[in-house]
Amino acid sequence: MAIRFAYTGQGPAGPVSGELEGADAATVAGALQSRGITPLRIAPAAGGAPSSAPGRGPTAAPAEGPWWRRARVGVIDLMLFSRQLHTLLRSGVPILRALAGLQESSVNPAMKHTLAEVRHSLESGIELSKCLAQQAGVFDAFYVAMVRVGEMTGRLDEVFMRLFAHLEFETLMTQQVKSALRYPMFVISAMVVAVGVINVLVIPAFADVFRSFGAQLPLATRILVASSNFTLQWGWLLLAAAVGGGIGLKRWIATPEGRLAWDRWLLNAPLAGPIVRKATLSRFARSFSLALKSGVPIEQALTIVAQTVDNAWIGRKVEGMREAVERGDTILRAAVATGVFTPVVLQMIAVGEETGAVDELMDEIATLYTSDVQYELKTLSQQIEPILIGFLGVMVLVLALGVFLPMWDLGRVSLKK
Repeated sequence: MAIRFAYTGQGPAGPVSGELEGADAATVAGALQSRGITPLRIAPAAGGAPSSAPGRGPTAAPAEGPWWRRARVGVIDLMLFSRQLHTLLRSGVPILRALAGLQESSVNPAMKHTLAEVRHSLESGIELSKCLAQQAGVFDAFYVAMVRVGEMTGRLDEVFMRLFAHLEFETLMTQQVKSALRYPMFVISAMVVAVGVINVLVIPAFADVFRSFGAQLPLATRILVASSNFTLQWGWLLLAAAVGGGIGLKRWIATPEGRLAWDRWLLNAPLAGPIVRKATLSRFARSFSLALKSGVPIEQALTIVAQTVDNAWIGRKVEGMREAVERGDTILRAAVATGVFTPVVLQMIAVGEETGAVDELMDEIATLYTSDVQYELKTLSQQIEPILIGFLGVMVLVLALGVFLPMWDLGRVSLKK
């Protein structure tokens, strides 16, 4: 008997919700995943009967669970889980026993509880991929889809090893970005603090002395005094506006339209734009190659990749590629129509279609762009340093002129007397 369920989930373009009929919650979850939607919550719709799904069904939103369920399962936890599960499965250990061992050895309470729920659902007869999909916010759509492919092909151990390599690459990229931005952010923070201290504490102490000269102050000094007065009088408003603007920007980016506009701007941002574009194309190529090597059909692979590129603008273009391929276009023609791929990527796709080795050539593209991104991240600090030094030089010049010029004027007046 079909039951109508209300659901919320994460789709390629952002959060989605609606209603769907199915025999149970697990069936509805599978139908949503086939559409490229990761289910976050599934419950009987108003007037619907309770779910008859075995086990716990899709996990409720994290905020509704206990505090240890809301603790974050990090990428490192997923990497360890994937690598260890690959080793255990390859050694012939049954999946339930392997999960039990990983649950006992896990030091993260959130991961331990997640594995307990996966085991419970698996013991109830639900497929492993659906068990993982029920853990909202832990396993993304790409991870679940790859596990489903491993189940269909009987190569779960290989899939988990590939997922480990994929997560390792993502972690490496994140660490390199943080490392490249650490020095510039430290310098900018120091400059902001220095300007604040000077405006609030130093300039007011000199202001009375400057006024006692009884003469026209130099332009640099007038700028400093005016800036200090403005900061003392309206500083609280500037701080409130900055905090409010930051919160507003964050909420706007959280909307589908805001995320789309923000990600599109990032691709063209000064200095960071080329790096973001190459990193996104590298992620696209690596995910596409991994999906194709695992036996995922091209249309489904593009749907999965659209959710893993971590850029809503390019994700939407990849979705357009999938639609074009479904209409009968070649991958190359669909990629050219998007307007986001570089000539190198397009050339590799063309050769891959001719030779039937799209997966291998996409892997080559991923390696190429990964190397480029690593190099550019290492030199990013060197590109930012001249800009920071220029701003710092201007700030020091204004401060020096503003403080010392009136003193020099005072010295000249004293000598004349």
